[in-house]
Amino acid sequence: MTDLGKRHILEQEGLNTWGIWNHSDWDTLAALVPKLFDYGKQRCTAYPRFVVQRELFDAFLAAYLPAVRTLTVGHPLAVEKRDDPYPRLDFGPVINAAKAKELHDQVAEAVDRGAVPLYRGDLADARFLPGQDTSAYVRPVTLLNPPPSSPLHHAEPFGPVDTIVLVDTEAELLAAMNASNGALVATLSTDDRATYERLAPQIRAFKVGHGTPRSRGDRDELFGGFGASWRGAFVGGKLLVRAVTRGPADERLPGNFPDYQLMP
Repeated sequence: MTDLGKRHILEQEGLNTWGIWNHSDWDTLAALVPKLFDYGKQRCTAYPRFVVQRELFDAFLAAYLPAVRTLTVGHPLAVEKRDDPYPRLDFGPVINAAKAKELHDQVAEAVDRGAVPLYRGDLADARFLPGQDTSAYVRPVTLLNPPPSSPLHHAEPFGPVDTIVLVDTEAELLAAMNASNGALVATLSTDDRATYERLAPQIRAFKVGHGTPRSRGDRDELFGGFGASWRGAFVGGKLLVRAVTRGPADERLPGNFPDYQLMP
């Protein structure tokens, strides 16, 4: 890394995970699934990994699969009705055609090495403009148990690819949710608040939600990384200023800057 003589914020990869343990509110989860595909999961706070208690896998699939099948992909101007100002569209292309190819190759490699494809969308159902270049579009894909040799096992894909890992014990749940040794956000869906309170501190994420997604948009809170993910902490406004300036020695920045002081 170049030393520019300036303080800076560095973002590193982290796998944001959503755990399912002793959970029964499937209607709420089903309603959230399409929303988790905002921007084609090309956000640092996207959730590409579900860690599911094995005995709940059938119930999870019954909620997840119908929800993911509702996803609409395409161009925002390819509307069904010219007078429809708000056409239904869940996400568009990934950043470029090279990224689309990378995702296609990673999915194909993971399946070749043993991952089980649970869902593959079809771009034939997507909405495009006549003659539009579609090389940067990726259909939503869901894989069960990506192999440890696959990047999809331990890193965020930055694209509409979900992976699911099954676990049998709380220890396995925590290990799978901490696969990347640090993340920006995580969520644990469990009916028992006491279980959440006991397990959440052991999840290596800067923000952990109880059955709800977390994001950098919670502007009354600091936002940053944990472990190997995101060497900084900010969300905007005064919190961003505090993250990159020095201040009194008795105020210290939480997160990954333990030796830097905060601005008052």
